[in-house]
Amino acid sequence: MKPVDAMLEILRDEGVDRVFGNPGTSELPFTDALADAPDIEYVLGVHEGSVVAMADGYARATGRPAFVSLHIAAGLANGLVGLLNASRSRTPLVVTAGQQDRRHLATDPMLSGDLVGLAKAAVKHTFDVQHAHDLPFMLRRAFALAQQPPAGPVFLSLPMDLLQETGPVEVPGRSVRAPLGAATRLQRAADLLAAADNPAIVAGDGIGREGAVPQLVAVAEALGALVHHQPMHDGVDFPGSHPLHAGMLPATHAGIREQLTGHDVVFVIGTHAFMAHHYTPGSPVPDNTRVVQLDSDPAELGRNFPVALGLHGGIGATLAALAPLLRGRVPRAAERIERAGRAHAARRSRTEAQARAGYGEAPLDPLTAAHAVAAGLPEDAVVVEEAITTGIRLRQVLSLDRPGSYVHTVGGGLGWGIGAAVGRRLGGPDRPVVAVLGDGCTMFGLQGLWSAARYEVPVTFVVMNNGEYRTLKETLDSWDSRSTRRGRYVGLDLSPDRLDFTRAAEFFGIEAVRATGADHLAETVAKSACSDAPLLIDVPVNGHG
Repeated sequence: MKPVDAMLEILRDEGVDRVFGNPGTSELPFTDALADAPDIEYVLGVHEGSVVAMADGYARATGRPAFVSLHIAAGLANGLVGLLNASRSRTPLVVTAGQQDRRHLATDPMLSGDLVGLAKAAVKHTFDVQHAHDLPFMLRRAFALAQQPPAGPVFLSLPMDLLQETGPVEVPGRSVRAPLGAATRLQRAADLLAAADNPAIVAGDGIGREGAVPQLVAVAEALGALVHHQPMHDGVDFPGSHPLHAGMLPATHAGIREQLTGHDVVFVIGTHAFMAHHYTPGSPVPDNTRVVQLDSDPAELGRNFPVALGLHGGIGATLAALAPLLRGRVPRAAERIERAGRAHAARRSRTEAQARAGYGEAPLDPLTAAHAVAAGLPEDAVVVEEAITTGIRLRQVLSLDRPGSYVHTVGGGLGWGIGAAVGRRLGGPDRPVVAVLGDGCTMFGLQGLWSAARYEVPVTFVVMNNGEYRTLKETLDSWDSRSTRRGRYVGLDLSPDRLDFTRAAEFFGIEAVRATGADHLAETVAKSACSDAPLLIDVPVNGHG
């Protein structure tokens, strides 16, 4: 069997039915072989950033590693931002790039480069494949590593002449790995949690990734513990309508510490170091608060703060085993749930009233715009969010319960949203997808609209258009509140009159409309989410400063 044929056989065996790529000369042996593999679709992107983002969304929708083919050093460099996002969001990807022909690499040919060195900082592991007989088992190893906690992208450099070799290679079988079981010392964990006077839970994205939301609900209800989502969470890790849901933690140590003050025991589950953004001094954990931490990645336990007990195991299996040990041990659990429910309802009522007060004609207040989008969502919709400023407001008005209904990247590499939404819909065509995007994020990833049009992917792209990098202005103002400082910003304005994203959509062949008001926005989202074609909605939003 030729190396390239072995590669295709392994892809099929690993469940790969789509390759996301942008080809070049060094990938031609692979793309040529795909011409005789009708069961593996090649999904073309016109920029590598969009290619990796599509694969990211696809992997999240299907629950298995997505496969990416990039072109040599330059294409890999273009895709690095997506790989950084995937690494931070723990998305399993297997990524390849074609290297120049080995027979003249020593002469430093055009387009060649240190692919492994370039990729190393952005991925979980790298392979520099130099021998045809190594390709099959290195590729198998890449798929295994991509899924092993902590999941993430794995990179392989493939010289183009290696794939053209005719010498036979052997294909190793696929290994079946048992999932992580429950952690040990669960009775000790149950004793610590049950004895707490005021317990809280921090729900990290590991819960959503590992499908452990129902198990977390059982533990939270047994304790009557408030549940906070981790800062800038990537998914639904606890039902938004549940009375114990206490919202998202802020992305600073000081803010987290303030939110958790008064809780004597905090159960931190499946979150990477609380994911702080801006620096504030001190620990995220209040003094005299004890932490029980659970993660499928042992490196997370006690990484940034001391823990009274660190539990390493499968998150779902551990929570499922822990819930019976807690049930009936906390007499005040029902009372705590009722009290939390009243606070939850009051908080949502205040937010609802504030958002409704802004209804009217565009331009809209960001909270009102977010509310209108939420009001128009079908029940089974998936929200892909890369809206930065308005995204924070969107989290306040959404109340999503179904796992997988919210997709975000905590990686921070802009331009991810459009491609991720396309990939999410390709991987889960049974659910409508609405992408809520900032105008700056849209500019970074605009090329993804080409793929949406080319493959007729029915995604609704909602661009919150305030003509500026609003989040940076708000950050500057929070640092320096003096009146002489406000209103003077360098490099933070995109357009004083707002860019017209309807024209950009039309260029790529996508229908577009500009929202005239909050009701119009809600109606358009509701109708478009049931459509069989992509649509872009340009939403004028207030915020110029």
